Amino acid sequence: MSKRALPVIPANRADDLHHLDIAAEADLVLFMAGNQFMAMPDIISAFKARYPEIKKIFYETLPPGLELKQILAKGALWRNKPFNVYPDVYSSVNQKAMQILTEYGHIRPKDEKPYLHNRLTLMVPRGNPANITTVRDLSGDDVRISQPDPENEDIAYHIIDMYRRAGGNELVKRIMDEKRAEGTTILTLVHHRETPLRIEKRTVDVGPVWVTEAVQAQTNRLAFDVIEPGAELDQRDEINYYICGLKNSSHPQNAQKFIDFILSPVGQDIYKKFGFLPHRP
Repeated sequence: MSKRALPVIPANRADDLHHLDIAAEADLVLFMAGNQFMAMPDIISAFKARYPEIKKIFYETLPPGLELKQILAKGALWRNKPFNVYPDVYSSVNQKAMQILTEYGHIRPKDEKPYLHNRLTLMVPRGNPANITTVRDLSGDDVRISQPDPENEDIAYHIIDMYRRAGGNELVKRIMDEKRAEGTTILTLVHHRETPLRIEKRTVDVGPVWVTEAVQAQTNRLAFDVIEPGAELDQRDEINYYICGLKNSSHPQNAQKFIDFILSPVGQDIYKKFGFLPHRP
């Protein structure tokens, strides 16, 4: 098997690489699906309070597709330098990622556990200048969309499915192919950072996001409105987050403690505070 090319972490994403100074000597390394970024400081703080012996924790909040590429390539490039960090724990919003890790021997079959749920919504600039009322309105010639890139971002698959349910394959083709060629579907690298900023700056007219990201943007007092796609499109009953320990990680016991904590009532209540839907086995 040929060696995989190292994926590139965007140079300006230091805010998604937490505690870089101790990455090489960490007691626990976490690759967490990036849209949890707002909850992670509270999660880490509460986890350390329970396990004070686990002092040094490095964690990423990059898109899980990019984190998956890091695992498979056993490293990445960041600011033109090798960044070789292998996680103890990985989480994703896509069970296919877990199947890929199983296939390549990074986790054991069915080791992943569901632990959270979420749903989709549409962010628009304050006042909704493009008059977006339904998902189908995103097909308009002049409507500029901040669209997560399916190459790295798991949310993109759920968004594309939302487009398909709203307008069939024609709407998917219109938004993902034709409007990209026209320059009105603008892909993101790290959508949970880029889309709210684009909305506030009014360089786009709409951005599909997780509802938790809209909650966080509200907390940060960004100027925007929300257009709900409706229960039949927002996939509230279908979006599952999965977490697993890596088979060949350096700190398997610490990894298991973290996963148990995430699944505990304390961990679930922290996520709930940020708008996530808890997992009830």
